[in-house]
Amino acid sequence: MKNLNQYFDLAIAQNASDLHLVGEEKPMLRKEGELEELEDKKLPNKELSEAIFELLNSEQKKRFNDELELDFGYEHSGVRFRLNLHLQEEKIGLAARIIPKVIPTPEELNFEPALDNFINLLDGLVLVVGPTGNGKSTTLAAMVEQINKTRKAHIVTIEDPIEFAFEDKKSLVEQREIGVDTKSFANALKHVLRQDPNVILVGEMRDPETIATVLTAAETGHLVFSTLHTSTAAEAVERIVDVFEGSKQKQILIQLSAVLRGIVAQQLIVGVDGKRIAAREILINTPAVSNLIRENNISQITSAMQTGAKDGMITMENALKELLKKNLIDKGTAERRTGRQKRI
Repeated sequence: MKNLNQYFDLAIAQNASDLHLVGEEKPMLRKEGELEELEDKKLPNKELSEAIFELLNSEQKKRFNDELELDFGYEHSGVRFRLNLHLQEEKIGLAARIIPKVIPTPEELNFEPALDNFINLLDGLVLVVGPTGNGKSTTLAAMVEQINKTRKAHIVTIEDPIEFAFEDKKSLVEQREIGVDTKSFANALKHVLRQDPNVILVGEMRDPETIATVLTAAETGHLVFSTLHTSTAAEAVERIVDVFEGSKQKQILIQLSAVLRGIVAQQLIVGVDGKRIAAREILINTPAVSNLIRENNISQITSAMQTGAKDGMITMENALKELLKKNLIDKGTAERRTGRQKRI
């Protein structure tokens, strides 16, 4: 098999989003959402395992041996990779996400006016949600970088691992990595409020403790950005509430209704030019939406979005219609994404 760095070089050269190296399987690249074989030969599991373990330090080896899972960052030829190491059928597997060196601008990502408004907020919670590999981290990085360029703020990111590397512009940016700079999201968040931050980026809200601390941070005058793995804005609200039990849910609903500023549910879809483009559903926490959340009427959020265009809200169906109208996607793609052939 090739040297590992040769595979990283190929991924960079071919402008791939992901590289997959799995023992006894052919190496694969993901380009514009589609998987492609890199070569015909399967990767010998023993050789691949040895090569991958050479990338790890002693602490990372211990974590992987203890948990059989590991997320970590790696830099090669000036390009950052987010790596996930795992086992499948007792064979090693490595998934590498290529992190662009240059953070895209809001203009390059076709930000809607509502997203620009989120950037200008001084407090509250903004969520970017969607399936894995749909550009959540890139959208968040563009928002944070815009703040970095335009505002004298103290920005603290808590990530697992660090993805986009920010350079101080008008702001002071501190980036903390789970397992390297802090033990966990929840642990870092307990102490971050004593670090005088203005803006906090939490890579992912994974557990009740992290979610509760994020809500408290947003409640105490900080602007917090984070992500969840849900497909829609309404599902994001439901997921946050459902991780708590019994009487605690009521408190979370009240907090969330007060601190939430908006949710962006994003999907990357293939455009007519063969490149992927973002379709975004946007929920704005208007007084009406806030009341729905507080009263746990989450099932009515989608209806509120359908009538909330004047407030900047966009349903996924309308986002796809707009992309179709601009000839950026074709009708078949729009229909497959909504499952509503007659309405697109």
